[in-house]
Amino acid sequence: MKRLLVLGVVLVVAAVGVAIAVAATTGSESASKTGKATVSVKRIAGHGKVLVDAKGRALYRSDQEKNGMVLCDGACLSFWQPLKVRGTPKAGSLSGKLGVVRRPDGGRQVTYRGRLLYSFKLDKPGKVTGDGFKDAFGGQRFTWRVARAAGTVGSSSSGGGTTTTPPTYTYPGS
Repeated sequence: MKRLLVLGVVLVVAAVGVAIAVAATTGSESASKTGKATVSVKRIAGHGKVLVDAKGRALYRSDQEKNGMVLCDGACLSFWQPLKVRGTPKAGSLSGKLGVVRRPDGGRQVTYRGRLLYSFKLDKPGKVTGDGFKDAFGGQRFTWRVARAAGTVGSSSSGGGTTTTPPTYTYPGS
């Protein structure tokens, strides 16, 4: 009887884990299927016009990832969620080039002007809390910037902006 109970608990935990993984993957990839814009521009108080995903969450890029080079992997993904698509990314009210880069896990991550796009797991739609955030994972240091459309206030050719100096956080494995 005890074995059946333990087996039942293990199966339930495994099923919940699979459901969460599927929901996380399809949530970030669903915009291309629903016809919604994968990336659009939204005015967020205190930050001006920034790039957002289909759910209205601010998008970020790291200073260290350039020309499609993926450095945020492993523990980094516990905070920074790659914007993934299955098909072709759709631009809403955005001028500039969207692209796709293949990640080490096989997923297809959206880029804007060659910079990989991520959402910050601590953000809520319409909020920007990761701009200028510094962290390190597996020996790789990152500085994150809210992504802005080319030609908007605070943007540069690399999509950066001016920020205040935030604290630096280092996580296990760094």
